[in-house]
Amino acid sequence: MSTPVERTLQARIAAHESWAKTDDRAARTEKARAAMASKFDRLVDPDGLLSPEERAYRADQARKAHYTRLALKSAQSRRRRCENRRRGGEF
Repeated sequence: MSTPVERTLQARIAAHESWAKTDDRAARTEKARAAMASKFDRLVDPDGLLSPEERAYRADQARKAHYTRLALKSAQSRRRRCENRRRGGEF
C-alpha cells in the first residue's frame, strides 16, 4: 500500500509523462478553458440579458477578481508558513 506522499509523487509522474506525450497542449485544454470562460459568463449574466460586449467586460472583471483573490490567499498562506517557521513550528 502506498503512502499519501508516494501516491502524490506517482500522480505527478503520470501527469508529467502524459504531458510529455501531448502534441497539442492547447487542444488538450480547450474544453477546460471554454468551461471556465462559460462559468464567468454565467456568473455575471445568469439570465443572458447583457449585450455580448458588456458580458465579456464583466466576465473579464470577475475573472481578474477571482485570480487576484487566489493570489491574496496564496500570499497569506506563504506569510503564515514563514511565520510558523520563524517560531520553530511546522507548516
